[in-house]
Amino acid sequence: MNNFEHTLQALQSGEVIAYPTEGVFGVGCDPDNPQAIEKLLQLKQRPVEKGLILIAASYQQLLPYVDENQLTQEQLERVQSTWPGPVTWIMPASERVSHWVSGQFDTIAVRVTDHPLVQKLCLAYGKPLTSTSANLSGLPPCMTTQEVEQQLGDQLVAILQGETGGRNKPSEIRDAKTLQVLRQG
Repeated sequence: MNNFEHTLQALQSGEVIAYPTEGVFGVGCDPDNPQAIEKLLQLKQRPVEKGLILIAASYQQLLPYVDENQLTQEQLERVQSTWPGPVTWIMPASERVSHWVSGQFDTIAVRVTDHPLVQKLCLAYGKPLTSTSANLSGLPPCMTTQEVEQQLGDQLVAILQGETGGRNKPSEIRDAKTLQVLRQG
């Protein structure tokens, strides 16, 4: 079994995995599996209230998690014009989104990635993954497989081997309703 299949299998069995994204390594799991998300939050030492980003291969994959009815056509077009790419948008969450993903908010942070490996993983898995930077709270995000192994290796079942997209920061975050930039990319 190759590294990709091993990582996919770990996801399917409710494990937390690490994978390269546009800028840094991310850790993620199935967004519909509360036990997996609990493992992820424990691993990151991250409070559930903060919420998690969903990363996907296409906007179609994100649709079940977004309540488009709360956005205008213009807002939707603005969001979609930045994808695939390193911009994460805060959008109204649908009924399907659990508090495990949205945290204390009624919104959800979503991104259609332009990273070929992550696209391949989301397509093979058939849905988005949760995405948060691969690091313990307070430490810098991991940029290489080796750094992930050093910081988190003993707690991860699988690390998808690959390079990040070469950007040196986490993704920019914008609000779909107000179009404000909440975190510079």
